[in-house]
Order: sequence, then structure tokens, then C-alpha cells
Amino acid sequence: MEDENGVNRNNQQINVELSEEVAEGIYSNLAMIAHSNSEFVIDFIRLMPGVPKAKVKSRIIVTPDHAKRLVAALKDNIEKYEAAFGKINQSGNAPQFPISFGTPGEA
Repeated sequence: MEDENGVNRNNQQINVELSEEVAEGIYSNLAMIAHSNSEFVIDFIRLMPGVPKAKVKSRIIVTPDHAKRLVAALKDNIEKYEAAFGKINQSGNAPQFPISFGTPGEA
């Protein structure tokens, strides 16, 4: 039996739709995370070499419970990736903080 959202309540099957625009993805090479007592905010940013300004390309807001599940899923996927392709070597080229967040119109 499916409800109005397409969820099969007998075996919890969920039909997920992915539009062509979303399927293209958005490149990000920096993420900044903030939280309150009720949510985590993850800003995905594109930082270009030699450019002093970076733009937030996408903001995702999740519950603390979902944030913890996301961390576990990322850990699991990284382990599978490294088992298939080798260890991910991190470069020491992370941006130095603090990074200021300008509001629209701020110089």
C-alpha cells in the first residue's frame, strides 16, 4: 500500500526522482558547517585559486539525526572507495580560516 508520497509502507520502498538539472551536480571544493540545537547547516562552496572571493553554491539544512546518518554514510563510502581505488591522500592546501561570509551587496 502506497501513501500519497509514493512510499510503500509495507517494505518502506521510496521512489526518488532526479531531475536532469540536479543530476548534473554542482562542483564544490570547500564545505563549511554550522549548527544550532535543532539543525546543521552545510554550505558547499567553490573556491577558485587566486580569487579572493568564493561563492556558496548550495546550502543543505538537516536535522542532527540526519547529520549523524550522513557522517556514517560518508565514512562507509570512503572506506569502500579506498578499498577499490587506494588510500585518499589529503593535500595540506586547505584554506586558512577565518573566511568571512559576505551578505549580498557587501564588498
